[in-house]
Amino acid sequence: MAAPNIVNVTTITGVTTFVAGIGTDAAISTIVSNAASSGKVLKINTLMAAGIGGTTGVTVKLSNSAAGTGSSVAIGVTLSVPTYSTLAIVSKENAIYVEEDKSIIAFKQSNTGGNIDIICSYEEIS
Repeated sequence: MAAPNIVNVTTITGVTTFVAGIGTDAAISTIVSNAASSGKVLKINTLMAAGIGGTTGVTVKLSNSAAGTGSSVAIGVTLSVPTYSTLAIVSKENAIYVEEDKSIIAFKQSNTGGNIDIICSYEEIS
């Protein structure tokens, strides 16, 4: 099953997760993952990047593998996160769904300083 029928929902669980100090594209960080055959769809309501230190660029992608490997499509590329500030990448107004065996991954641009923390708030729907 790629995603449950969200008209006949039995459970919606709110989840907030984070990854602190994500690395460069040589070290891709999986922000949220939906396992194959989970019977769930994840509705991403908020995805925020926080710039810790110098101005930093971040790339966020939707991957066709829960492990964050394989093909991916960009949600945002080389997004500039201002020094000691946050950037809303996904919000309720532009929510996205992560189906089974897919994930959201991120990496910091290698030519920038500082660190990136990512916070993700989503609904686990089954």
